[in-house]
Amino acid sequence: MAVATASKRTAVPNRLTHGRLPKWAPWVILAGSWIVMGTIVAIVGAADGAADFNIGLAVFLGQILFLVAVWVIAYLVEGGRQAKDRFVTGLVGTAFVIALIPLISLAYTVIVNGAARFDLTFFTWTMRNVIGEGGGALHALVGTLQITLLATLISVPVGLLTAVYLVEYGRGWFARSITFLVDVMTGIPSIVAGLFAFALFALITGEAGFRSGFGGAVALSLLMIPVVVRSSEEMLRIVPNELREASYALGVPKYRTILRIVIPTSIAGIATGVTIAIARIIGETAPLLIIAGTSKSMNWNPFDGRMMTLPVFAYDSYTTYGVADKVAQQDRAWAAALLLILIVMVLNLLARLIAKFFAPKTGR
Repeated sequence: MAVATASKRTAVPNRLTHGRLPKWAPWVILAGSWIVMGTIVAIVGAADGAADFNIGLAVFLGQILFLVAVWVIAYLVEGGRQAKDRFVTGLVGTAFVIALIPLISLAYTVIVNGAARFDLTFFTWTMRNVIGEGGGALHALVGTLQITLLATLISVPVGLLTAVYLVEYGRGWFARSITFLVDVMTGIPSIVAGLFAFALFALITGEAGFRSGFGGAVALSLLMIPVVVRSSEEMLRIVPNELREASYALGVPKYRTILRIVIPTSIAGIATGVTIAIARIIGETAPLLIIAGTSKSMNWNPFDGRMMTLPVFAYDSYTTYGVADKVAQQDRAWAAALLLILIVMVLNLLARLIAKFFAPKTGR
């Protein structure tokens, strides 16, 4: 009898786990919310005669229903404090999902519409003497690579040396003025850079209709230099001053300290910033449309003649077409957009690899 009484006394529920939802409960509530709102959206769409199911709307409404449902259920089972915690956690997850909806929608739309022309012909043909179906974007791809490479060769030395000056040498009003102007350049519209390059080369050459790939590289460098300056400056500033002082204590000159200590220590962040800056300018359309122009043929010389790029190719294909080749032109535009997205994705992955490869090794 005493043993039975003792067992009853020890069968007290654990207050830390009593009245708690199981770990799988929020996921079940989320899935149920999506199913319910997806069914409602499908029924309403069918009643209105909509041909496509709006996945984004269903997910968004499902997240709203999930927030309400998880708060009510948690309040009834766990109490007000845990209900607030689960509501805030669900709110953070909902913000993440809402941010992903346009990204996933964009990627899905571009892949579905661009895959039709993502073939060998698209990468090996130009648009010279092509009417209707067929043709490709080889000339635009080559033009994009050439202009981006030239813009990088212009921007990286200027941006890196400017960042070195601001961090290591710049003092007083002059350095503050440079920082202010760099911040202003970061926010200028891209079309202003194109107009500046067009006016500059028109004054230099005396040709009112001057077009060249090099002019496009100059325009893009105006957009790239501020990004390189700001990213390189931040990376140089996080280098510990103790490393500089130790180098100075050994009698090493300042310029050698910068070349051998400061820059190698921050090279991972600098390379990442440069790669991100390249990804930022490679999709610019307005400045290249003004200064580089459009072309149907291959142009290997960036210093002479019009040069097509992928952003301008996509814009030109989508906006200028005849009645007979409308579908073919739009397919080429979507394929060019898909190629641009893949290039930017590769550049971002390359930035991560560079940051990992050049990162200072710690430990033994």
